[in-house]
Amino acid sequence: MQASSLLQLALMGLLVAILPLSMVWMSADANKFRKLVWVAVFLTFDLIVFGAFTRLTDSGLGCPDWPGCYGMANPFLAHEQIAAAEAAMPTGPVTVAKAWIEMIHRYLAMGIGVLIMALLITAVVQWRKTRVQAFKPGIPLALFVFVCIQGAFGAWTVTLKLQPVIVTIHLLLGMGLLALLAWLGGREDFLMHPPAPSARNSAAALRGIRTLAILAAVVVTVQIALGGWVSTNYATLACDEFPLCDGRVVPEMDFEHGFHLWRELGKTAAGHYLPFPALVAIHWVHRNFAIVVVAVLGLLAWRAWRHPYLAKHARWLALLLLVQSLTGIATVYLDFPLAIAVMHNAGAALMVLLVTMLNYRVKQHIEVNRAV
Repeated sequence: MQASSLLQLALMGLLVAILPLSMVWMSADANKFRKLVWVAVFLTFDLIVFGAFTRLTDSGLGCPDWPGCYGMANPFLAHEQIAAAEAAMPTGPVTVAKAWIEMIHRYLAMGIGVLIMALLITAVVQWRKTRVQAFKPGIPLALFVFVCIQGAFGAWTVTLKLQPVIVTIHLLLGMGLLALLAWLGGREDFLMHPPAPSARNSAAALRGIRTLAILAAVVVTVQIALGGWVSTNYATLACDEFPLCDGRVVPEMDFEHGFHLWRELGKTAAGHYLPFPALVAIHWVHRNFAIVVVAVLGLLAWRAWRHPYLAKHARWLALLLLVQSLTGIATVYLDFPLAIAVMHNAGAALMVLLVTMLNYRVKQHIEVNRAV
């Protein structure tokens, strides 16, 4: 890719970041660092949702190279090559619409990268000046490393032709980036409005809630990995009824091929076409692990609901569990409509946000109680 095209891409990332940066620095909010963190959380959530839309519309190879499109900075400049590819294969991976979807996803990702660099620079400069806890640069530095790794997996997603394990890791890294930003946002909120110490019996209950919150983070991570594996292997409709699958509680399944990680899309490790029972196994495991997720997160919401400092997040988590279950079932009953599938992915991202915020809040509240 030419240096001029790389420069144009860098400028596009800056342009995407200018609007949110301007909104933050021109706002009347005295704590602009905190505001920038939550703006980055919001845009990272948007990126994950748009990434789901990109994947579900089969636009991941809309531009079959990286970071540009046929070596160009935008699909306008690559229109001739895109049009030729679309004419040769109208239902193939490269079309004008898919190229724009893929490049908009990349532009948004670059813009978030700029915001994270702004967070890191601000944190380092202010920490050196003030030594105020709100500017400790450890998490912003971790975010910068995280976004660089995420960018590398974004490139491999394209160059390795949507290899399922790479795409699934790319999804998990995106969720991890969202969780890390939410953790940083939780720190900024806590430093501005620390909670009052709890009564002794409430403090004891908090320790139990913390254990549940950590377990919830683990099961949500596993379920998102399983959901990503379903999506990247196109196994959403391998079971087209609910609660049964192929008319049975335990259908015919091929776990060996379904969960062999390093293989091409739609192929076994030996290069043969992936058998249908492998897709059934992928779908069935994700569907049934959802029972574990509902049980653990439902219990967490119920326990946290009774604590004033956690109640609001617990109520939202309970509502989200209901909606997420309904959208998951609806993708099967309605033959995988795009809008509901995107909503299901958005629900997973919201679950990451809420579980992360509950983990941070309960952790800090326990530390407040210990300090008194």
